[in-house]
Amino acid sequence: MISVDKLKKCDFKIVFVYEDESINTNRNLNDLPEKVNKVFYKKYKTSIPFIEEGGVSLLYVGLGEKSKFSFNKIKDIVAYSIKQIKKYEVEDIAIDISMFLKEYDVRCITEVVLGINLGLYELKNYKTSKKQEKYNIFIQGYEGYNEEKIVEEIRLGTNISDGVMLARDLVNTPANMLTPIIMAETIASIHEDTAVDVEVFDENYIKDIGMEAFYTVGKSSGNPPRLIVLRYLADPSSKDITALVGKGVTCDTGGYCLKPSNSMEGIKGDMAGGAAVAGAIYSLAKNNVKANVVGVIPASENRISRESFIPGDVIGSMSGKTIEVLNTDAEGRLILADAVTYAIQKEGASKIIDIATLTGSVGNALGFSTAGVLTNNDKFFKEFKEAYNKSGEQYWRFPICDEHRDMIKSNIADIKNMGKSYCGTITAGLFIEEFVENMPWIHLDIAGTAWVDTPLYEYQSKGATGAGLTSMYYLFLEKE
Repeated sequence: MISVDKLKKCDFKIVFVYEDESINTNRNLNDLPEKVNKVFYKKYKTSIPFIEEGGVSLLYVGLGEKSKFSFNKIKDIVAYSIKQIKKYEVEDIAIDISMFLKEYDVRCITEVVLGINLGLYELKNYKTSKKQEKYNIFIQGYEGYNEEKIVEEIRLGTNISDGVMLARDLVNTPANMLTPIIMAETIASIHEDTAVDVEVFDENYIKDIGMEAFYTVGKSSGNPPRLIVLRYLADPSSKDITALVGKGVTCDTGGYCLKPSNSMEGIKGDMAGGAAVAGAIYSLAKNNVKANVVGVIPASENRISRESFIPGDVIGSMSGKTIEVLNTDAEGRLILADAVTYAIQKEGASKIIDIATLTGSVGNALGFSTAGVLTNNDKFFKEFKEAYNKSGEQYWRFPICDEHRDMIKSNIADIKNMGKSYCGTITAGLFIEEFVENMPWIHLDIAGTAWVDTPLYEYQSKGATGAGLTSMYYLFLEKE
C-alpha cells in the first residue's frame, strides 16, 4: 500500500543522493554523516544503511553522477531501493522523492510507484506454507506540492503497475491452471469493475465465422480454444479504433514439430502477448484514458493429438486466404492472422498492433532487453516510438524488403507459415502483415523480453516481465 504522509515515522526512510552533490545541496538537510561519507561513494545502485542519533533508520541510495541520471532510471533505482529494504524485514517504509520532484516535477511519481510495486513483486509460488509479507510505503519530500495532486498521481501509477502485475501473474501461471477457458474467465473477472466490455466466444463460434487457421491450432487439445474480445470505447468524438491483438497460446508444445526438451519449461508463457493486451486495457480503463481500443486475444493450446495439424497441410483462414503449413511450431502467426481479420471485419479496427512471443530469432538478434518491431506505417511507428521512449522499454525496427516477402510465398497456397532458416523474425511478422488489409500496422515480437530467468533491471523479478504493456498504454495516453 502506498500513501502520503509528510511526518510519518517509519522503520526505515530511503534518501537518494547524487554522487557529485552533497545531500545538503539537494535536500536542504545536513550533509551525509562523516562516517558514511568515508565508506559510501554514492555510485549508481549502491546503498548504505545508517542509524542516526535518536534511532532514525535511513537507507542512503546512490544515484551516480547527476549528468548521467535520467527520468527512465527512476523506476529502476526505486525498485533497487525497495529490494534493499526488504532485507531488513520491516513494514513501514518512507521514501523521500524530493530529489525527483525537483528535476522532473509530478510526472516522476508514476515511475516511483512502478518502481515500488514492481520491486516488491515476486514470482507466484504454490507452496503449502508461504510467508505473507506486508509493506506500508509512505511518500515524503513533496513540500510545496498540492497533496491531492500527489495522491492522484499515485493512483494513476498504481493502476498502471496493477496492469503490469496482472499480466505477469497470467504468464507465470502454470498451463494446467490457465487453460484457454480459465484465461478467458480470469480476464473477464479482472475487468468486472472497469468500463471494458468483455465477450468470450467458444469453439463453435470460431468455426462458424470461418476462423479456420485459429481453430486448426486449437482443436489439437482437449482444452478448447476461446476468442477473448475486450472493448474499451471511451472516445465518442473519434471513429478510429485501434486493435491490440495478443497471442494467447497457453500451452505450446510445438505440435508435431515438437520443441526440444530444453525449451519445454517455457511453454506456459506463450500467451504473454495476450496478457499484455489484457493488462494494458485494464490500465487504460482504470485511468479513464480517452481512447477507443479493442483487444482481441485468440487463446488456445498447441498440443499433439489425432486432431492436430501436421507439416504439409493446407488450411484456410477467416480472410479467405489459404495457408501452407510447414512448421506446426509456427502456430502463433496462424492464430494471429485470424485474430487480425476478426478485429478489422467484426470490430471495425482502423489500426492494428499485434504483440506476441513469436520467434526465437528475435532473442538471437536483440537479446533479452530489446524487442523487435515491424511496421508498414512510419507515422504510426513514430507515435509508438514516442510512447516506448516514455515507458523506458527498448525496441528495434527491422527492415522490410521484397526479398523477405518472397520467402513466405507458397507454390500450392496463397502463403506459407515458414520462411528460410534466417530472417525468421522478419518473415514471421510479414506473414501477419498479409492479413492487415493495408491498415496501419505494428508488430511487436517480445519473445526475448517477455521472460527473464536472471532479471536485467531491478523492477523485474524472475519470470514474466509484462513486456509491451506500458508502451501500449503510453501510446494512447499521449494522444489524449
